[in-house]
Formats: sequence, structure tokens, C-alpha cells
Amino acid sequence: MFGELGYNALPFYSAIATVAASVVVLGAVVVVGSITWLRGWRALWSEWLTSVDHKRIGIMYVVVSFVMLARAVIEACVMRSQQAVAYDSPGFIPPEHFAQLFTTHGTIMIFFMAMPFLIGIYNFAMPLQLGARDVSFPVMNSISLGLTSAGAVLMMISLCLGKFSTGGWTGYPPYTELSFSPGVGVDYWIWALTLSSLGNTMTGINFAVTIYKKRAPGMTLFRMPLFCWTALCISILMIFAMPPLTVATLMLAMDRYLDMHFFTNALGGNMMNYVNMFWLFGHPEVYILILPAFGVYSETIATFSNKRLYGYTSLVWATVSIAVLSFTVWLHHFFTMGQDGSVNAVFGIATMLIAIPTGVKVYDWLLTMFRGRIRLSVPMLYASAFMILFVVGGATGVMLANPGFDYQVHNTLFLVAHFHNMLIPGLLFGMLSAYHYWFPKAFGFRLNEVWGRIIFACWTGGFLLAFMPLYIVGALGMPRRSQEFFEAVYQPYMYVALAGAALVFCALASMAIQLWTSIRNRDSLRVFAGDPWNGRTLEWSIAAPPPEYNFARIPKVDSVDAFYQAKQQRTAWRAPDEYFDIPLPANSPVGFLCCVSGGAFGFALTWHIWWAVVVSALVFFGSIVLRSFNRDTMRIVPSGEVQETEENWLLALSETPPVANEAMFTTANRGLVREPV
Repeated sequence: MFGELGYNALPFYSAIATVAASVVVLGAVVVVGSITWLRGWRALWSEWLTSVDHKRIGIMYVVVSFVMLARAVIEACVMRSQQAVAYDSPGFIPPEHFAQLFTTHGTIMIFFMAMPFLIGIYNFAMPLQLGARDVSFPVMNSISLGLTSAGAVLMMISLCLGKFSTGGWTGYPPYTELSFSPGVGVDYWIWALTLSSLGNTMTGINFAVTIYKKRAPGMTLFRMPLFCWTALCISILMIFAMPPLTVATLMLAMDRYLDMHFFTNALGGNMMNYVNMFWLFGHPEVYILILPAFGVYSETIATFSNKRLYGYTSLVWATVSIAVLSFTVWLHHFFTMGQDGSVNAVFGIATMLIAIPTGVKVYDWLLTMFRGRIRLSVPMLYASAFMILFVVGGATGVMLANPGFDYQVHNTLFLVAHFHNMLIPGLLFGMLSAYHYWFPKAFGFRLNEVWGRIIFACWTGGFLLAFMPLYIVGALGMPRRSQEFFEAVYQPYMYVALAGAALVFCALASMAIQLWTSIRNRDSLRVFAGDPWNGRTLEWSIAAPPPEYNFARIPKVDSVDAFYQAKQQRTAWRAPDEYFDIPLPANSPVGFLCCVSGGAFGFALTWHIWWAVVVSALVFFGSIVLRSFNRDTMRIVPSGEVQETEENWLLALSETPPVANEAMFTTANRGLVREPV
């Protein structure tokens, strides 16, 4: 009845695995108990789990991301601790468990931290910047969240039942074939990634259609904020890059379940087909992760420099160029696998070319800051650190674009340092900047500024200590994925990297403290007026948090910084001449049902519980089919309710004392910042 699931699946093979599983179970019990104690199940169901409001879906994506970030950071700290004591010693983690850790760490950080984080930020902010009331397909948006969450749940269950894959986050065959990895670990990895990639593909379609069809009147493509341009580019990347990953994981699944041997060289297959398909996804994926941060920095640098973004058109074309070039360089990820020298040269040149549009962006941001009235907010601090650190990472990327140099360091910690040098400042810092920037819009109060600066210092210092030494030991030849090493010269650098990991853990803990103190002191941090940063784009023209319908009247746009221009012309915040009923999509349980059934489907396939596979598949497809028969898919917000909400906000706005830019970070800022006339 339970397939291959038995008592031997319990995590008693090591004390660390037992503790980790206990933390997951205890965390789940605490969450369920807290919701029950607060009697929050009804509100959770009606206002969140069944909601199709893009803002709530975006917030739920970010919550999933933070949960997974906590796990991935802890795993990274454990691995760094092992390497710090691993000189000529087995340390405290056996090789197989260490391999599980680096596989789960990479898989979580790419697929279940970075992707949900950026999709959540886009979900929340992008429709507001476009002047839209929601995305084009709200229910599909909910299903996308459900599939991503189902994959994340599978990752967490793998801590408690069975062992995870030891094949790395890329899952290369033949090691991930059944003959080499007969356990359930690779199956957990396959189904978690498949669910996630399906959800991300649907998100790409949804975002692209929203940008093409839902823009406010007058908002041409070249009047969109840069953040929306990056949303359009990553949407197209997701539409075309995610299917190769889905196909590759499903073919690997058929190898394991149906004995198909697509990737078995000795039986008519070709393992390089997998490598090509994976990186045909994998390199556009790098820019799916990086471009959102570019969009965030474009918004925050302009806002906190109090200047129009310099070189807007060149930034747009640089973004588009990066998106196009990202499909032409995937082979540099396997320069060491025996391609012809001329092929390597072509892909090396294409890799170097990406540095050009990236350099254009950095210069445009610097020129935006030049002679601007810069306010060193937390988002601006992240942007400044990014520009310094990303240039270092980009320089090492140009070095790795040389096939000869790459051949020497490809399997060393030099590559690990480069990869993290690009993704931590280029993705994580950008998303943390966005989190701090749009948090007051989402919840109506600002985050604690002092703790924000402490978090920034810990993340930046931790990154420098944890990864800069890896360039040195990588150049000295230390292999990556090393559970133990035998060269004494590496040891001091591993101690420094451990100190960096400890600082990163302090950053994670500080984020929890900041959130707690901000919630506790939310009354003194309220910004109901809605414009706490003297913003330039449309999302700052409405209350904080926004009403469910976003805009009582869809705005008309005639410039890039439409809201900032309206403030300059004293035409912002005007009440509509007339109020109308506003139709909104009705709540739907389909996304939640897809989450539960999708997760059950992946779990049942992992453990070969075939009756559960059938039942969960029927629930999954049945819920979607039944939804298609539902004609009552909209609800109406009456004009009277809209008028009451808007008039209450406009009254509060008129009574809110404006503050100057210099007082932006004080408790005097109640959501209305104005420049001196």
C-alpha cells in the first residue's frame, strides 16, 4: 500500500539528519498550532490560500522563498564548518551526506529561493507599475504558486523521509541513472524540479501577456519602468528556457522508471544530450535570476538619487541584448567535456560579448547617481555594493570565458566563487533591496532602518569573507564539492570562509529580528499615505497597503516617470470625477488543490505508491476541468465601497504632514515625502 516507503526511510542514519528532520517537523507543528490558537484558519483560507489577487500571491511567493532561504543558508554553514575541519580529517559529515547537502543547497537556492523571490516581487509590483488591476490570468497565477510550493514541500519532506540526491543541482547522468543512484533521492529532485519548472513556464506566459495587454492608457513599451522591461525579458526567457529543463527531467525520469536509456551511452543513448538540454535552460536561467535585480536597481537608484534614470533607452536595449545573448552561450558550462576547439572559441567570444550590455547598465546607473541628491537608504546601499562586487564577478566571468583558463579552474572552487559572486550581489542583494523598497507598499509600514543597515553589513561582509578566499584556493587547485582535503595551504582560507558563513547566518537572524521589531513598532512606522520614498512610478500613487482593486480609476500615462511628473505638476492624488463598480476575479481553490495534489503526485511517484499517483492525478486534472465549468468567476466591488475607501484615503492623505527627503528615514515619515520647492 505504501510502495517502497518503510521504517528505513526515517532519518536515523546520522545525528545531523535526525536533528534537521526534527526541526522541520517541529516547525510545521508550531505553524499549525499557532494558526489554530489564533483561530486563523478561516481567514487563511478565504484571504490567502484561495486568493487570486496578484499582491497576495506575490507575498506568498516571498514567504516560500524566505523559508527555503533559511534552510539553504543553514546547509551552507554546515558545509563550511565541515570544510574548516576537513584538513586531513573526515570531519563530522560523511561524504554521502555532504553530497546531499551541496545538492539540496544548490537546488533550493536556484529553484526554490531565487525563483519564488523574484516571481513574488514581480507579482506584487509589476501590475501596479503598469496601472493594471491584476495579471491577465489570475487563476493560472495561483496554480503557478501551487506548483512551485508543491516542489518546495517535496524538498522539505526529503529531509524527513529518505535521502536526497547526491548528484549535484544539475543532476548529470550517468550518475543520476538508476544503476548508479538506485535510491529515492534523484526522484525527489526530478519531481520537485518538474513541478517548479511547469509553474515557472506558466508564470512566464502570464507575465508576458499582462505586459502586452494590461498596460495603462498611454503607457507605450518605451514608457514602461525598467522593472517592467526586465519582467518582459525574463518572461520570454522563462517561456523558452523552462521547457528544455522539463523535457530533460522527464526523460531522466523515463530512464529511471521505464528503462528507456535516453542518456546511457552504452545502450544507444547520449549523456551529452542531457547536458545540452539542461544548460539550454541553465544559462538563460542565470539571466532570469540577474535581470530582475537589474530592474530593481534601476528603480531604486533613480528614486534615491532623485533623478530621472540616465540612458533609459540604452538600458532597455542592453536588457534586450542580454536576454538574446543568454541563449547563445550555454556551452561554456561544459568547456571541459571535449568539444572541438573552434566550437569552444565561438561560445567563449559570445560569453565575453555579454559583458558589453552589462557594462552599459553599470555606467548608466553611475551617471544617474552623478550630481543626484543621493539618500543612502538600505536599497541604495545594496545597489552600491552590487555595482562594486558585480564588476569583480563579471571580470572573473570574462576570465572563465577563455576556454583554456576555464579548463584549468572549471572543477575548482574558483568557479564556485565566481558563481556566488554573480548570484549573491546580482540576485539576492537585488531581491533584498526590493523587499525593503516595496515592503511599506505591501503592508503599510516601513521596515526598521537600523536593523536594515545591520543586515546589509552582515550580508556584504559575510559574502566577502565567505567567497573571496575561494578565488585563491581555487587558483591553487582546491577541487569543488570537497568533503575532505589534504593540502595544508587551503586550511587558513577555509577558516576565513567559515567566518563569512557565520556572518551570513547573522544576516539571516537579523532579518527575523528586523521583521519582529518592525511589526511590533508598526504604528510609528505607518505610511498609509503611500509614498514613503518620494517615488516616481505608479505604485506609489495609491494607498499603502493598496486596495484590492489597485486603482479606483485606471491612470493615464504620458511619460516614463508618470507619477513623479504628476507630483511636479501638482496633479497627483486627485479624486475621480465619478466612481464605478469594479469587477475583480473571484477567489478559487484550484491553486491550493493543485499544490496539494501536485505535491502528493510527486511524493507518490518518488516512493512508487501507484494508487496515490492515480488519485492525485485525478484530483489535479479534475479540479482544473471542474473550474472550466464555473461561470461565476468574477465578483463586483460596488462603486459606493470604492468611493468610501478612496475618500478615506484622500482625507488621510490631506491630513498627513509632508516631510523633506532628509527626514525620509525618521518616524516623521508617514508616507508623504516632498521635495522643497
